[in-house]
Amino acid sequence: MEQTRHLATELPGPKAKALMERQHAAVARGVSTLMPTFAVRAQDGILEDVDGNRLIDLGAGIAVTSVGASAPKVVEAVQRQVAEFTHTCFMVTPYEGYVAVAEKLAEITPVSGPARTALFNSGAEAVENAVKIARAYTGKQAVAAFDHAYHGRTTLTMALTAKSMPYKHSFGPFAPEVYRVSGSYPYRDQLDGHTAAARAIEQLETQIRAENLAAVIMEPIQGEGGFIVPAPGFLKKIVQWCNANDVVFIADEIQTGFARTGRWFASEYEDVQPDIITTAKGIAGGMPLSAVTGRAEIMDAAHPGGLGGTYGGNPVACAAALAAIETIEEGHLDQEALRIEKLVRAHLEEVQRRDPRIGDIRGRGAMLAFELVDPETKAPDAGLTSAVATAARQAGVIALTCGTYGNVVRLLPPLTISDALLEEGLSIITDALAAA
Repeated sequence: MEQTRHLATELPGPKAKALMERQHAAVARGVSTLMPTFAVRAQDGILEDVDGNRLIDLGAGIAVTSVGASAPKVVEAVQRQVAEFTHTCFMVTPYEGYVAVAEKLAEITPVSGPARTALFNSGAEAVENAVKIARAYTGKQAVAAFDHAYHGRTTLTMALTAKSMPYKHSFGPFAPEVYRVSGSYPYRDQLDGHTAAARAIEQLETQIRAENLAAVIMEPIQGEGGFIVPAPGFLKKIVQWCNANDVVFIADEIQTGFARTGRWFASEYEDVQPDIITTAKGIAGGMPLSAVTGRAEIMDAAHPGGLGGTYGGNPVACAAALAAIETIEEGHLDQEALRIEKLVRAHLEEVQRRDPRIGDIRGRGAMLAFELVDPETKAPDAGLTSAVATAARQAGVIALTCGTYGNVVRLLPPLTISDALLEEGLSIITDALAAA
């Protein structure tokens, strides 16, 4: 597939417009779509639509297709497994693929001692089951999450998620015994990691108390909340407090995992070992799979039959996961993520020097973002952010936004994207900023 941007029509083109009419007639209104077109194929840094437009992909399906949307090893593994069998339900008739994925996750995840894994379908399912396991292990009920957190859209995970619109608005009431404490947002709170952690720990101790708290869940880099990297030391202090108080620490690595940040998992940057890690997104090259991996004694606290689901650890998804992990290892895609970071940071920092509306540039590896603000007050500028992203999309670049205040442009390219495409996509986004 040709790795160049090409606009054969305006967006949306005539075929896309026809599909939009069908979508509006058949798909629930609550399922909204971002790009004004429909995909037919994708490879590495390019996605092609129904009208023959080739778009630069700086979203990777929200950090899912890190190895590319049609990675050869993944395609081959899926085709081979589909020809053998598509489903048996692991709880009924198990198969080797599930076991092999669990073994690989025990090898690569930074948990201490022997590890166990349970497989599911989505990130939200992984989070829900991690909470179930923590409650079973501790015999306690309360769960704490942080400001700006995002953990999913189910009833329990909506309670853990901070942002109301569009994730929580009108969908309550939410699950009980979920509490929220202050996190670390260096650009806005101006606190070092130890001070921010002390503030959070005081809230944990006074508002919940350790004897009631089953788990603390945290994204090592907050995703939907704005790609917020906590100040150095914050994560380690929180983990240390959890360890000292018999509270399970759950690292939500659903967006940050599988080489996205330049290491297998973002927790490794702070040299911490979570009790439980939840993963999904980049785990299986685009196939629906998620995992809960943790210390054996914690994971085995759930009674036999207490974990599972009809499709959890589907054999086709397991085959894809093993192939995706092999692709990451053989292609040294952790190093590719660092290559991407170097290029993106250099580009954005050069633009920031002449445009103070870029208030902050942050992230790690190929999980990077810039926050747009009023240069005088640092007030979030969601309108400018929306205008920049919209203009970039019309020019053929898949550009995503995020942030509690809606003022962050996030960059999540496939780890296989070329320098030339990445530079072109970035230039289109920053040219849109200059023109806004």
